[in-house]
Amino acid sequence: MTIWVLLAVLAAAFLHALWNALIRIGTSRAGAMLVLSLVQIPIGLAIALPRDAMVSEAWPWVIGSGVVQCIYKVFLVLAHERGDLSRVYPLSRGSAPLIVALVGLFLLSDQISAGQYGGMILLTFGIALMARGVFTDGESRQMIPFALGSAMATASYTLIDGMGARVAADAATYVAWVYVADGLISSAVLLAWRGGAALPRVARAWAVGAFASLASYGAYGISIWAMTKAPIAVVAALRETSILFAVLIGWLVFGEKMTRDKAAAAILIVIGVIVTRL
Repeated sequence: MTIWVLLAVLAAAFLHALWNALIRIGTSRAGAMLVLSLVQIPIGLAIALPRDAMVSEAWPWVIGSGVVQCIYKVFLVLAHERGDLSRVYPLSRGSAPLIVALVGLFLLSDQISAGQYGGMILLTFGIALMARGVFTDGESRQMIPFALGSAMATASYTLIDGMGARVAADAATYVAWVYVADGLISSAVLLAWRGGAALPRVARAWAVGAFASLASYGAYGISIWAMTKAPIAVVAALRETSILFAVLIGWLVFGEKMTRDKAAAAILIVIGVIVTRL
């Protein structure tokens, strides 16, 4: 992995933490996710339509990714409704890298070194420590199954998209069409689930949701592009440094407590990034 791919993945990590924070501002979690999903559709079409047609072999991957990303969003809404950003985010993202790596042993041809696996293990321990407060600080445990469901969905669409982008041979076009599919499926499901009342009635909520959608696209697009340049499991692990950004946003913006456990977890995550980079 080159230094430029590394920096791009870290930028994607920040954008991912940012859009998760934005869906907590100014409206219901479901309403914010609905706006984000609706805005995805024109963004994806604006990028996809001027480009060359995607190869037909990639369409099953696009549809599969759209379905799994909808499942991810539903779990994420339920988790965010029950817990703080600095707790939900580590749990929802934390177990995904090792799931990707273990499943990848059977499905992918990428060669992962012992050092890279060591880095991913350090990342996972750091993330687990980051989430420790949900068990020890009297916080709501109702969000745990939803956060873990989100992690399983994250691992699933990471594998689908990493392989799908390679089949498409054009990461930008693939990402754009996945964005459209995800937006259509997720919007329909969220409207059926929460009804028209979930649609925000104020312009600010739409503006925040639109910005969150753009940040989501940037995070997603950069990550999928990186998966065509480096091993999928390594990119997936580095992307989880978004937890550092999420914890900082939770602390500085939402006033969530910064504990020694969180600081120690941050150090573990940084070490994991360095080891993965070696």
